[in-house]
Amino acid sequence: MKRLFSMALLPILLGGCATTMPAEVTSLADPSQSSTGAGGQAYRSPVAGYVHREPVGPKRWVPLNDAQSPAKGGAS
Repeated sequence: MKRLFSMALLPILLGGCATTMPAEVTSLADPSQSSTGAGGQAYRSPVAGYVHREPVGPKRWVPLNDAQSPAKGGAS
């Protein structure tokens, strides 16, 4: 456990001894002065494409399986 703790602590200690500081991170331009602007985003309801479906009873799976399978004789 002591070895694992020391291995985890080593990068933190060595990082504190860095001679150069990283460059300041800034944006290229002020976002409030942007000339491009945002595209027109109209509100869209999350349930806009909802279609109500009633549950149906079980059906035979053989016709559905035959309809989706390759032509008879053509094993995949």
